[in-house]
Amino acid sequence: MTANRMSIFTLLALALLVALPGGNAAADAHGAASRPTVLITGANRGLGLEFAKQYAADGWHVIATARKPAQADALNELDVRVLQLDVTDLESVAALAKSLGDAPVDLLINNAGIFPRASTIESVDYEDYMRTLAVNTAGPVLVTSAVLPNLRKGERKKIVNITSRLGSIELNSGNNFYGYRESKAALNMFSKTLAGELGPEGFIVLALHPGWVATDMGGASAPLSPEQSITAMRNVIAGLTPEDSGGYRSYDGKVEPW
Repeated sequence: MTANRMSIFTLLALALLVALPGGNAAADAHGAASRPTVLITGANRGLGLEFAKQYAADGWHVIATARKPAQADALNELDVRVLQLDVTDLESVAALAKSLGDAPVDLLINNAGIFPRASTIESVDYEDYMRTLAVNTAGPVLVTSAVLPNLRKGERKKIVNITSRLGSIELNSGNNFYGYRESKAALNMFSKTLAGELGPEGFIVLALHPGWVATDMGGASAPLSPEQSITAMRNVIAGLTPEDSGGYRSYDGKVEPW
């Protein structure tokens, strides 16, 4: 057998290996690496779960977090990577960053949140109030800081903080939701500040209101389904430009008053 014929047979063998399932590990790895990656906090239910469903269905590599992954049945059924995260626990946040390693993250969605319903100043419970601030405001700060090296490696460099119209000072004519309003107003300020710092690096940061959605948090009487809200928010996120950074938007793209 001549050297030329050996080369032909070698090439044929390699082509066959590539055609076989699992035969082209290098190509598979390259394909996986080229998929955009989204990190979603609080993805065990509600908006976070729907974000995970839709991004996974759209071909994204989804990293979804839950405080108790073993109990996140619906999330574990998806084709996503599930990691443990308690946004108020420094060790948990550090463990998340360690689990990510050097992997690039294109989009961070700080979604984890709680919604106490203290309607009067006299009904405010101190521990509940402080936990609300810890989860809704400090949590996104800690998570963003911890995974910033991964976001810097990503191509899209987008950070979305899920906020609420209840965090708008201008729109506040009510007398309820102590703790929650303050936590979201502070989250809006964090978003604006972060946009100013990271803008020169090409980052886009947005505070995004999901609307009133029929989840455990929003209640059954809410006019929007999770599917409608997330579909609309994903459209907003996909269309973001550097000029939008530091903004406060609704799920339908409308600018919200601070």
